[in-house]
This record gives sequence, structure tokens and C-alpha cells, in this order.
Amino acid sequence: MRETAQIRAVRNYRRRLSRSGMARFELLAPKSDRHLLRSLARRLAGNGPEAARIREMVRQSIAVGAPKQGNIMTALRRSPLVGAELDLARPITVGRKINL
Repeated sequence: MRETAQIRAVRNYRRRLSRSGMARFELLAPKSDRHLLRSLARRLAGNGPEAARIREMVRQSIAVGAPKQGNIMTALRRSPLVGAELDLARPITVGRKINL
């Protein structure tokens, strides 16, 4: 099958993006945020001092509520069941007999 000019153009465009360190991706968001997200992406693509400032502001606003991964003991200590004196002992059973 022959490669059309349109397919070649898209491939070349994506290759140029890749060389410049850019990535194209899709994201799901409410329609009302379309203009906001496009303008944010446009400014971040500029890669200047304003982009660095915006990037840092977004990181800080997202990182505030983000849980740290791999710290299960901290999560368990925050549990409302801490100090509840639960009896978690289970009776030991031999199991059931089966015929093979």
C-alpha cells in the first residue's frame, strides 16, 4: 500500500516534535477546561522562565495532597482503629478431608 502525503507529513511532524523533546498525548477533562489546558500546554511548551515558574506552581499545588508511596506503616498509624484492642486471633483448623 502506498504512503500518502498526509501520512508522511504527520510522521515527519511527530518526528520533529520528538527531536525537540516534545511529546504528544491525549488527556480527558471537562469541556469547560479545554481553553485552560490548551493555554497551559502552550505556555509550558515555551520552556522559558515563565514555563519553569508555572511548572513549579503546578507541582507544589499537586504535591500538597499527594500521598507518599511505600509508607504503609504511616498509613496504618493514622487508622481510626489504632488502640481499639481488636482480637484478631483465628482458630487453627486442620482443614477438611478429601478423596483423590
